[in-house]
Amino acid sequence: MNHLVPKKLFLTKGVGRSKHQLKSFEEALRMAGVAQQNLVTVSSILPPQCKIISKEKGLAYLNPGEITFCVMARSETNEHGRLVASSIGIAVPKDNMKWGYLSEIHGNGLNQKEAADTSEDLAADMLGTTLGLEVDPDKAWSEKEQVYKQSGLIIRTSNITQAARGQQGLWTTTVALAVLIFD
Repeated sequence: MNHLVPKKLFLTKGVGRSKHQLKSFEEALRMAGVAQQNLVTVSSILPPQCKIISKEKGLAYLNPGEITFCVMARSETNEHGRLVASSIGIAVPKDNMKWGYLSEIHGNGLNQKEAADTSEDLAADMLGTTLGLEVDPDKAWSEKEQVYKQSGLIIRTSNITQAARGQQGLWTTTVALAVLIFD
């Protein structure tokens, strides 16, 4: 039986602007380097032994028109001045035979740092509870991050985040993606 388990993934992000909502999304995907793919979104598991590679290396694996699986965060607005953000957080377990988590944050009103911290916090929280760690959800991310890392169960957390402000007369779209590679 052939299992579809990604061996690699890369992170990418983009922002697009246009009079048309769809074109704005296309421009964001173009900036991210994946506009030529047929993207299929999946839920948020980082497979065991999945290697995180650079965007440049990851793009080299892709062929135009290929069905490409990803975890995607997408946010858009046509309101002038409205802040939108998209972020993918990653939590990697120390034991690479276990799965990790990816989290998607998309919404209005979050700046770059807020969206980044929230996505990282959420991914770490999902992985932490799977591994039996209980951390006070009301603590700041910086405090929780120390608890997760000191546990020895989570080796690292990270994120990729894109934020932007809406402009008059245009749609503004932000995307952040974890693109899965089946090498």
